[in-house]
Amino acid sequence: MPDLDHLLERTSRTFALSIPRLPEPTRTEVTVAYLLFRIADTFEDASASPPDERIAALEDLASLLRGEGRADAPTAAERWLRSIDVSHDGYRELLEETPFVLETYRGLRPEAERELRRHLLRTVRGMEVFVERSRDTGELRLADLDELRHYCYVVAGIVGEMLTELFLLGRDGLREVGPYLRERSRAFGEGLQLVNVLKDAGKDTEEGRRYLPPSVGRDRVFSLAREDLERAAEYTLALQEAGAESGVVAFNALPVKLAWATLDVVEREGPGSKISRTDVWRLVGETEAAIAEGRPVISTSGAGRAVG
Repeated sequence: MPDLDHLLERTSRTFALSIPRLPEPTRTEVTVAYLLFRIADTFEDASASPPDERIAALEDLASLLRGEGRADAPTAAERWLRSIDVSHDGYRELLEETPFVLETYRGLRPEAERELRRHLLRTVRGMEVFVERSRDTGELRLADLDELRHYCYVVAGIVGEMLTELFLLGRDGLREVGPYLRERSRAFGEGLQLVNVLKDAGKDTEEGRRYLPPSVGRDRVFSLAREDLERAAEYTLALQEAGAESGVVAFNALPVKLAWATLDVVEREGPGSKISRTDVWRLVGETEAAIAEGRPVISTSGAGRAVG
């Protein structure tokens, strides 16, 4: 029988580390959200597949989310596996289990299902535009910083906005800090995505995705990523100070601290560099200790997150 946690572990190391810390029902809602966004990302990233097939797959997903083809989820999944070039075994397994993920999505709290649908449909529409742009050359090339930021918004900033609504759902104690979180949610997602863009620049270029505009210096992108991660740290501290559950605080703190550390390593050693497993678990331990002791879980300046 399909299992959400198994699919999560097969498709993401970072989120498999952080999502299980969330309390229910938020944990299941965020897991389903991640898996659905991962399906969309798989179509958008499949640069070896024809744009028409990728756009058709995104449109299929949008239709299923709207409930327009509920009985056709197995048929859609079979079609995707035939038409979309997916080399990652975990992603292929996720596509196979799309009917299960969608069935779980339909069983979420109505308010949560509505937020997932609203935000994911916006991302799918944006991805279709970027896939269409690669039609003539077979490559996606972003021209300037504004285009890079818009791309990051489509694939990650919207995720930050959605997660914020899920955190606020049913948590009256966070109501006052809601506007502060919403103001920073877009930057949170953008910062994490910029780190991925910088880290994966070499591989992305080989696969026909040129996210780093030639007109923009790498230093500017590193600087923007750091500015965004500072906003993400402020977001995390606001949750902690407002009394959010420890799992919600840890879920937000861990990706930010891992991103800070990754950014330092990539700037020092170049694209493709990663932080070690030892450093990952060190940051996990530091985060858990800070929460348990009531200390600020993260620094807004990134201090203490560097990997030597």
